[in-house]
Amino acid sequence: MTELNAERARRAIVEHTRRLAESAAAAGPDAPVPTTPEWTVTHLVEHVGQVQHWTAEIVERRITDPAELPTEMAALPADPRDWPEWLSESAQRVASAFSDDALDAPVFNPAGDERPGARFWLINVLNETIVHGFDGSRTAHRAADADLHDYIDGDAAAALIGHHLAMLTSPTWEMLRSESAHAIRGTGQTLQWLATDTADGVGAWFVERRPDGAMWQPGVQRADVTVTGPAGALLLTLTRRLPLAARDAAGVSVEGDIDLVRHWLDNTAHIAD
Repeated sequence: MTELNAERARRAIVEHTRRLAESAAAAGPDAPVPTTPEWTVTHLVEHVGQVQHWTAEIVERRITDPAELPTEMAALPADPRDWPEWLSESAQRVASAFSDDALDAPVFNPAGDERPGARFWLINVLNETIVHGFDGSRTAHRAADADLHDYIDGDAAAALIGHHLAMLTSPTWEMLRSESAHAIRGTGQTLQWLATDTADGVGAWFVERRPDGAMWQPGVQRADVTVTGPAGALLLTLTRRLPLAARDAAGVSVEGDIDLVRHWLDNTAHIAD
């Protein structure tokens, strides 16, 4: 799995949270969020700030038992004029929680993979912040498909794609989103995702839909369908923020069984949807 430098991740959390605050102010608290049905900007701001505070507490307390996960959420200020400061505080708190000393500390990892728990939560909260930050940008008409390279760093997006697939194929997803986990099983169908703008060449993720569950691994293999494009566009396609097309303005191309990709996307979601 692509691993993002921790300092870059911390800076990105703060930066994308700042952008969300600006987008929220531009759109207004009651504006509907087109990429997250039934949400308004108020829901968006509340969710991101709460996730950041909640995650910070998990790492600060070095929680290893899922039964001890925090049960209370931070309160969103009633006055939208206070939201920028509240979001700044939540972003700074969670970024500070992931000090270099904390990264390898024992912490519960919901994905159940080989990553230390704190590193899981660092990428998870970055994922929430970037994807929902994009929701805010789209609501305020501040993000266009052609600007995705500037909006999301390719290496950061590549790390988040690996994290996204790790969650979809994890025991936690099977428990919490069993309908999704069962829907993406198959009889050997394969999907290949290829990024064109990562620093170390081409990021690659190979997915196989097996009868006992979907699996993924890094690398390139022959597949029933291959989706190629900038890592940021692939991330936003996987998280259903960009529509899938044979060729779209974000530079994503599909070769092979496009219905297989559509079925995958229709039966998966961003973790916080």
